[in-house]
Amino acid sequence: MVFKTIGVVGGGTMGQGISEMLAASGLEVLLVEKTVEKLDRALEQIQVSLDKQIERWALTEAEKKLILTKIKKADSLQDMAACDMVIETITEDLNAKKHVFFQLNQICDPSIILATNTSTLSVTEIAAITTHPQRVIGLHFLHPVAKVNLVEIIRAMKTSDETFEQTRRFVDEFIHKKGIKVNESPGFITSRLICTLINEALHTLSEGVATAEDIDTAMRIGYDFKYGPLEMCDRFGLDAVHDALEGMFRDYGDIKYRPSFLLKKMVRAGHLGVKTGEGFFVYDKDGDRL
Repeated sequence: MVFKTIGVVGGGTMGQGISEMLAASGLEVLLVEKTVEKLDRALEQIQVSLDKQIERWALTEAEKKLILTKIKKADSLQDMAACDMVIETITEDLNAKKHVFFQLNQICDPSIILATNTSTLSVTEIAAITTHPQRVIGLHFLHPVAKVNLVEIIRAMKTSDETFEQTRRFVDEFIHKKGIKVNESPGFITSRLICTLINEALHTLSEGVATAEDIDTAMRIGYDFKYGPLEMCDRFGLDAVHDALEGMFRDYGDIKYRPSFLLKKMVRAGHLGVKTGEGFFVYDKDGDRL
């Protein structure tokens, strides 16, 4: 199968990153959002991302223009019928994802692979809403998508061998990332491990062992992390980390996954990290720490 046009459903942080990465890999992208305003905002943020790369001499103006010409606005979900693969990247809400896949099932030919970018939800449960669950698979990209050379390829219970092999080929040959095969399990590999680390950092902070700055500094310098666990939490979104931990706590029943009470309080206060400008640290509108 030749992949030429990829549909991306959802223009949030991950949708923007995936769209930019696909276009930079030479693929045509059809991006769809709920409203025209959200779609325009997504494209504006992609341009901001590209401009930052130009400032760092990592990209030229010509390359920026080429990437942007490959990202097209879709008028509606119906346009996904023209794609060779569709990647859903909406919020981590199981019912919302199932609703999108119910619609895609009716719109897209059975030969089109439908992938979800969920970080913790059951791909099997999402696939069950469709009449062709064998063509549904998980593709868990990590943020920032362009810089992280890894994708978890999640096999659901009914994902066919053909779908898995085509998806692995897509990851290896078309977007040139390292694909890790994961048999479906709550949190997969990356979310399960990193959310547990973040949760322990939150317990450490709430117990007054050290400040947020010192906890992150210890892990950045001591273990060569790009970001400390608390800044990671800010960048993932405190609400997203909370929901991931809640889901794993519910599925595994192990107390180590129970979200820290500090995390619950921060979410209730609306301090969600980069997306709101304030979490454990403070950020500007471009997501840079102040």
